[in-house]
This record gives sequence, C-alpha cells and structure tokens, in this order.
Amino acid sequence: SLSTRNCPCKMSQLPPKSPLVSPVSEDMNSRVEALDNLSMDSFWLEVENIKQSAEAEQEECSLAEVKTQEEGEAEAEWLQDAGLSELLGDRGSDNDNLMLLSTLTQTQAAAVQRRLDTYSRSRRRKNKHPVRDVRDIFGVASSEETAAEKEESNPDPLWQNLQTANAQRKTQDYSCTVRNPGKEEVFNMDIAYSEQAAVLLKGSFLSESRKSKDGNPLTKFKILKSRLGVTRIGDLSAQDMKKIPTLALIELTALCDILGFELKRNKAAKLKTTEKRLFGVPLNTLLENDQKLLPNTKVPLLLQALLSCLEKRGLETEGILRVSGSQTRIKRLEQKLERDFYTGLFRWDEVHQNDVSGLLKRFIRELPAPLLTTEYLPAFAAVQNIPDLKQRLQALNLLILILPEPNRNTLKALLEFLSKVVAKENNNKMNLWNVSTVMAPNLFMHKGLPNKIPEGKEKQLAEGAADVVRMMIHYQDLLWTVSSFLVAQVRKLNESNSKKYQFCDKRIKNLLRKIHADKDKVEKNQAEPLKIVKVHASLLLKDSLEVHLNNATRVVDVLRQFQKNLCQNGWNIVNTVNLLKCNNSIECPNLLLYEVGGNIGEHCLDPDTYLLDLYHINPHAEWIIKQNPSYPRMF
Repeated sequence: SLSTRNCPCKMSQLPPKSPLVSPVSEDMNSRVEALDNLSMDSFWLEVENIKQSAEAEQEECSLAEVKTQEEGEAEAEWLQDAGLSELLGDRGSDNDNLMLLSTLTQTQAAAVQRRLDTYSRSRRRKNKHPVRDVRDIFGVASSEETAAEKEESNPDPLWQNLQTANAQRKTQDYSCTVRNPGKEEVFNMDIAYSEQAAVLLKGSFLSESRKSKDGNPLTKFKILKSRLGVTRIGDLSAQDMKKIPTLALIELTALCDILGFELKRNKAAKLKTTEKRLFGVPLNTLLENDQKLLPNTKVPLLLQALLSCLEKRGLETEGILRVSGSQTRIKRLEQKLERDFYTGLFRWDEVHQNDVSGLLKRFIRELPAPLLTTEYLPAFAAVQNIPDLKQRLQALNLLILILPEPNRNTLKALLEFLSKVVAKENNNKMNLWNVSTVMAPNLFMHKGLPNKIPEGKEKQLAEGAADVVRMMIHYQDLLWTVSSFLVAQVRKLNESNSKKYQFCDKRIKNLLRKIHADKDKVEKNQAEPLKIVKVHASLLLKDSLEVHLNNATRVVDVLRQFQKNLCQNGWNIVNTVNLLKCNNSIECPNLLLYEVGGNIGEHCLDPDTYLLDLYHINPHAEWIIKQNPSYPRMF
C-alpha cells in the first residue's frame, strides 16, 4: 500500500452495528471527522451479498493485502517495471537506461537511487556480486567507490531533507487551512507532482471535509492549461503511450517518498485457465476473442452489452445497483449468456434491470485478477491515507496511467456509466456516495487475494475504498489526463532514441552542434514574430493549407480557417460528399489537428494549443488534419 500503516482487514464477517472508532495515525487525526458519521449500510449490504454468493460457490472473497517480500526483491521488481533493469547488472540495454535516466527530475532520480541503494545492500548481505550504482550513470560520485562507501561519505541530501520535513509534517495541524468546497482550484500538470509536493512540504497542506456525500459540492479543480494545451489519454499514439506507465511509476514512487508513504505492490498472480468464454476470463483473452468479431474493440463486448442495457432501461430504476437481484436468477442468466451471447440469441429485453446490475457486478468480481490489477490494488486502496485531496488525485492519476490499457479502458467505461447513474439520482435515489459504497466492494474485494489482516480496521477500509471510488467517478475527466511533464519526458526519450541512429564521428557532431547553436542564436536575436507552415489534410484534400503562425495562433484558429476555405473557395476536395455537414457553421467538432513525427509519434492537439510554441518545441513535426474518430465518417 501507499500507507505506513497496515492495510485494512479481511471482511469475512460484518462488524457490529455499534460504531467503530477507526485507529488512525497522528497525521490523520486533524481531518474533519474523516467520514466517521457517514452511513455505510449500502457497503455492508453489498459485502454480505458478495459473501453469500461466494459461499454458494464455495469461494472466499477478501480484501487485498500486500504479501511480504524478501529484502531487495521488491526493489528489483520495481527497477525492472520502471524500465531500469540494466542497473541490476544486465548491460544489454545500457543505452535505453541512460536515455530514461536523462529525462528524470531531481525527485524522480532520488527515488531511483533509493531503490537501488536498498537493492545493493540486500545483495551485499547475500554475498552476491555488486550491482552498478546509479550515481555512476548520473556522475554524482566516483565509480571506484563501493556502494556502501558512497552511502556513508555522500548521503542523499534530498532524502535527508525529506525525512526532516516529513518528521515535521507529522506535527502539523491540517485543520488550520480548510478547503472551500465551492471554490474552484487550479490543478497544475506542467510541473512534476513530486516536485510540487517537495515545495509544499515547506508550507502547509489544505484539508477538506469528506462529509459532502449528500449534495454539498465537492472541491472543483480546473486543469491549468499551458500554451501547449492539455493531453488526454487517447491523444497519444500507442507507441508513445507505452512509455507512459514506466514514467508514471517512477513519478508515483517519488511522490510517495516525498509524502512519507511506502509504495508496496503485490506480485502479479498467475491466472487460472477456465473453460468459460465470458465470466472469469482474463480481460486480454476476452478482448482477443471480441476483436475477432469486431476489430479495434477496446472494452469487452459483454460489458458493453450490460452497460447499454442498463442505460436504456435501468438508469431511472430506484435503487439500481443497490437493490440486488435474485442470486439464483443471476447464476442462471450467467449460464445462458455463456451459451447464447455470441450467437445473438440472448434476449436482453426479458431480463429484469436489478438482475442486469447483478450480472455487471458479478462480471467485475469474477475477473481472474482485480480490475485495478493485483499489483496495484493495495495502492489504490491506500490513496485514502494521503491527507491532501489534490495529492490524492495526483496519485490516482498516476495509478490510472500505470494500469494496462485493457484495464484502463474497461474502468473508464464503468465509471462513465456510474456517472450517468448519479446524474439521474432524483429518479433512482442513488447519489454519488450511494453508488460509491455499492461499487467499492466489487472493485476492492477479490477471491484471489485471501489474506488475513489484523482485526478492527473494517470501517477504515470500507470508508476509504468508497471514497476512492467516489473520487474516480467524480474526477474522471481530470484523472484520464496525461500530465504535461510526462509528455515532455516522452519527447526527451524520443529525441534520445533518434540520436542512436546518427553518426558517431565526434568532429562532425561537434561541427553540427556549433552550426545549430549559431543558427539558434540568430533566430533568437531576430525574434521572428511570424512563421509560415503547411498543414496537410491528405485524406480530405489534394491541397495543403498554408498557415501564418504568430504568438496568438491556436489549433482552433487553424481548423476554422480550414473549414472556412472549404466553404468559400471550393478547394479540390477528394470526395464530393459535403465534408462539413454542419449547417455552414465553422464550429464543427468533426475535425482534429494532429502533430506527427519529430519528437512525438502522433499527438492529437488540444484546440487551445498555441502552435508557434509547439513549433519551437517540435520543429520537425508535420501537422495533419484528420476526421474525429468519435464522429460518423463523412465519406
């Protein structure tokens, strides 16, 4: 977990009805009652339903806990998952590791160093050959020193400062500055979260009441847009998105180090094979089968069908999700779906909506591994232990970026549906907190993780898990954003990769460097206010659009100019079908501008991106107008 405390306990039995006092650490005592008086009836009812369902099938469901690992084992796995396996002794990927390390911030590099130090100590204790020290690569100390000597003679000053700051933080009164739930706050994604946290340690954190379950507004956050705009998940190419999880893992670890929380992860479980085709099947297998029928499927077809059925006929059903259908009927429907779903013979209109919601929750629970993954389920659960709301959201944002793509897409589809349920609360009597308490057990309890945890923490886990689900539902637009600092690191990685294929003659490289430096100097001195670039739309037009860039030119301006020229000038359109289909409006959302090549694979641009700034960051990219894949094709 992220917490310095033990992960909350197994829920094999319901707690007594009298209120339990949650044991909390000193730094949490000042939080405003921390959900103590919130009703958790829906949560415990759902736990009981899950328990009865599991008992009927002689299975056991429990809340996840981290399994203990030998010293150094967790650090070795972390370094491998962070793309730094070469530091463990495998020199085959030296260049790749150097590139990744060169992109790290100070706090991120410190996080890597601490894991490597721990791993090195464990190897020395086991009398194994020493591993490379990351400071050899960063050039911090002489490579002739042993790791132990370095540790004694050159301790990590940042880590020492953080330990002092965290010790002081434990005595801070978080209630001294309370958030105003109605006030909008800025959410900065330009600066690494861990760097922001390091600065905040010198000041005070904001606290907020969590008693806003019954209609009081939650704190509003607005992403601070830089001149390069905002990047959403899905805006980057698959190749660039593959780099994001490793960078997000390093940043999450750095953030936890700054906040004084330990990031522990479960080992990935081996998935059991099953003869079923729908329930209890790994997400990857489900999607592989679905893609044979419908290419490019991102979310399992069964889940799409369940959500579609509930959206059409269940959103206004009172108590939807909370009121459980018949377990016998649900089991019978599951068997019928296994037999008839792919044949198209299953009749959704004959199924009661409460049974459909039961099937939905059963589908999530029956996944061989938790939807939030075996590795990171404890981290999701322990986000509740971070005192500051903004930092909880930062941690959640990074965890969602770490998730495998099938899990992330499936979770997003589920959360979008849950938002629709909440939007109809006047009819279905299911507000945000009700929905969160019902869904939390289905996401955080899993039969594959049956570990006993000390008694007395049921209430703490229940409330925390429900609060994490509530944050994911309410703030999902923010959470499904790729931070600008991560995109900048991807650009640096791509630039480093491209240099591998350049010549190695130092004299030529030095000459080229001097030429480029002189050229940059001239360009800066001239302070060119205007730049002319070409925007391509090869799928739509035979011609390209010449655009004059200045400091005020945004993506939306280029798209307007493009659409205006189409309407007025009768450009040579590839297809004679009316391209715009927008009643002559120039505010059509059916076209997008992409940045392609240079230091990025492919990047769908925010309409508010300032193009001259983007040009300076990636001058070798092409800009291409394409149709929005979310809208029907126009030809």
